[in-house]
Amino acid sequence: MSANSADGKGTLDVVLVKAGRTKIRYPAELLHDDGSRVTVRAPWAGDGVRDFGFVRFEPGDVFTEHYWRDRWYAVKEVRDGRGALKGWYCDVTRPAVLSGRELVVEDLDLDLWRSADGTAVLRLDEDEFAASGLAARDPSAAAAARAALDELERLAALDAFDTL
Repeated sequence: MSANSADGKGTLDVVLVKAGRTKIRYPAELLHDDGSRVTVRAPWAGDGVRDFGFVRFEPGDVFTEHYWRDRWYAVKEVRDGRGALKGWYCDVTRPAVLSGRELVVEDLDLDLWRSADGTAVLRLDEDEFAASGLAARDPSAAAAARAALDELERLAALDAFDTL
């Protein structure tokens, strides 16, 4: 079965690229591909526990990840091993590219977190984005990234991630 079939069967590798290098690569189950949005599910792919202070990602967590070929972000629903919703972690990225069995996404440093209960909506890594030099190298991409973060914050405030 092809990794880009719309019926959701198959696996692919999610490849997160940052500053021209592969940051992480992990296998994911393809759930859906409608030609614009690709949805995959994968267990926490990090090493051990990652404690951000506002959320902990740990072994057993499951991520349902939505990537778009025409949007500058990815939205990841995070659940613990028992299925309880922790929240949504969103990455500002260039539009995703599915090539064969690889879904390649370029991370642009900006992130957003929305807790499950909606009490915390946090814009993250704006200092890393400023330090990345993207605004000087590619002003139009930097503007698209900032607009994507604003859009994610608006969606979070509307509790609209479930409707994407």
